[in-house]
Amino acid sequence: MKKKLCGLLLTALLTMAVLGGCSDGTGESSGDNSSAEPAYGGSVVVGIQQDIDSLDPHLATAAGTKEILFNIFEGLVKSDEKGNLIGAVASDYTISEDYLVYTFTLRDNVKFHNGDPVTAEDVKYSLERASGLLDGTALISALSPEKGGITGVEILDDKTVQVTVGSANTELIYSFVAAIIPAGSGEEEGADPIGTGPFSFVSYTPQEEIVVKKNPDYWQEGLPYLDQVTFKITGSAQTALMEMQGGSIDIYPYLTDSQAQALAGGETHQVLTSPSNVVQALFLNNAVEPLDNVLVRQAILYAIDKEEVNVFVGGGSGSLIGSAMLPSLTDYYVDLNDEYGNNANVEKAKELLAEAGYGDGFDLVIDIPSNYEFHMQTGEVVVEQLKAVGINASIHPVDWDTWLEDIYNGRQYTATISGITCDQTPGYLLNRFQTDSPKNFINYSNEEYDRIFVEAQKEQDPVKKAEYYKQLQKLLTDDAATAFLQVPGNMTALSNRLAGYRFYPVYVQDLSTVYLVE
Repeated sequence: MKKKLCGLLLTALLTMAVLGGCSDGTGESSGDNSSAEPAYGGSVVVGIQQDIDSLDPHLATAAGTKEILFNIFEGLVKSDEKGNLIGAVASDYTISEDYLVYTFTLRDNVKFHNGDPVTAEDVKYSLERASGLLDGTALISALSPEKGGITGVEILDDKTVQVTVGSANTELIYSFVAAIIPAGSGEEEGADPIGTGPFSFVSYTPQEEIVVKKNPDYWQEGLPYLDQVTFKITGSAQTALMEMQGGSIDIYPYLTDSQAQALAGGETHQVLTSPSNVVQALFLNNAVEPLDNVLVRQAILYAIDKEEVNVFVGGGSGSLIGSAMLPSLTDYYVDLNDEYGNNANVEKAKELLAEAGYGDGFDLVIDIPSNYEFHMQTGEVVVEQLKAVGINASIHPVDWDTWLEDIYNGRQYTATISGITCDQTPGYLLNRFQTDSPKNFINYSNEEYDRIFVEAQKEQDPVKKAEYYKQLQKLLTDDAATAFLQVPGNMTALSNRLAGYRFYPVYVQDLSTVYLVE
């Protein structure tokens, strides 16, 4: 797609974001059968670790849901495997010099899965629904008028849609990955989703599987190769490993080191590696005792040995971090690991606990989604590290639906271990720690943080914007808002009968390029 990005400052920012990305993209191993001739037909099973939270793309919250819906829905633009924005429903776009007007040209011959052609009315409806212009309820926060997002959508002609936004934000273009759905279909999408992606929806059985089939009218010539894909929800890490070894699961992402070692050298799967775009942390609820005390939170950060976690769970493949930014976003990242150290400082932790009035320690329950073996194993290490400083920590496994409802949305917890994902925008992770952000599930509140974040969003100079983001990272670290651990390496099991699998700098499973080699 020819990008007509008006203004040198925006070009510079997007260049940095694309080159930095959230990972380096195509991390395929030499044994991935990539030299095989692509073939059409067949079906595969992809193992996933959680059930979905919604089939409606504008309501989906969990990254694990979005990685599946990537195959069914597309926005005006989407990410490729290198982190570049490419045209999807739109073939081209321009941005005005003041960054307040976006003009999209619709691609010819794009059809929905029901056979209807995509029209400008569909685009207008989708954007108005996602932003809240339709009924006052924003479904995608970044697009809401209150956040400086969409304030108007105008159809210029059958192929051109003009979008006006409330404030200049050089990162907003990435939010136009929001799914385009048929006009008026919002109420039906949650049960019978219709998009424009390479695969169309077939069926969903809660706690079991989601099945999709090839879209024969997909606009991108030659794709997809497979006839059908089943996303199988695995009950446990051990079950998933047994099914991979037995050949009933073809693809399984986010392996632990122990799983990867069990598969290595086997006859069924190869293990591919790439950096991930996931920030793993021991998240601390800043609004509940005793974690509402900054000294207690700092003590926890001193007590944790991040290197031990990385080696034990990920085989040393992760990148250690001290705040909410991916190291691969080099222009925006500041290394804060030395603030609390990568190894445990037991004496300092005990000193801070005593100063906070918890010299005898306290009990701490850590809720962890049990379907994620990576996080469960991390919890085992962290619990022992905290006990060494007098904190009687224990793991409380919860199912994924409970984690989403009670912990992430309800904020009814004290501590939890999980991961948050990043898109290509450096502000994506930092956005969630604003006081009023619906994603701020750690209940972090700092007026200076809120003020600087607003300034960062308005700033058009990429160098100054990067400085703002570094200040935000430092505030999170100084306040010990959460115990950031690592960006785990992404280890994915791929059946030896498959090729064409691609890693992305966003949390997706793109099955359109995968094909059988036998």
